[in-house]
Amino acid sequence: MASQPIRILGIDPGLRRTGWGLIESEGNRLIHVACGSVETSERVDLGQRLVAIHDGLMAVIERYAPQEAAVEQTFVNGNGASTLKLGQARGIAMLVPSRAGLSVAEYAPNLIKKTVVGAGHAEKAQIRLMIGVLLPKAQPKSEDAADALAIAICHAHHRASIMLKMKVAAR
Repeated sequence: MASQPIRILGIDPGLRRTGWGLIESEGNRLIHVACGSVETSERVDLGQRLVAIHDGLMAVIERYAPQEAAVEQTFVNGNGASTLKLGQARGIAMLVPSRAGLSVAEYAPNLIKKTVVGAGHAEKAQIRLMIGVLLPKAQPKSEDAADALAIAICHAHHRASIMLKMKVAAR
């Protein structure tokens, strides 16, 4: 019985730029569908920026019809105000696919890096290089889009592992 491809939306939340990346996963095969970012202006108030992220992600979901989504977990940095604002953007990044009926998985930054590069403390350049290896047709224009593709790849990898474990347990 052949498996059906699953379309996965990876989201790298950010207030200035929220990256998104779409892949199709069929077994071990990964196919790049699209990627980009939703950009907001620092000149408008926070509420308007969150609406822009919401509307941008809704447009992506409406156009590409993903079946599942994955979002990077927020890491806490030294600046509490920045962390709080990032958390608000992340809330929108989780809300939009959830409201569209998608399951939303969350992955720690180190797990994403370890899954894609093989090391949990990989640099952005290493992630971008591996994106090129794993998804040769992908040409993300920003680091945020590349990170979003990495999040989608991480979900595809761990999703397949979970499905395999369930299949083996059912025997």
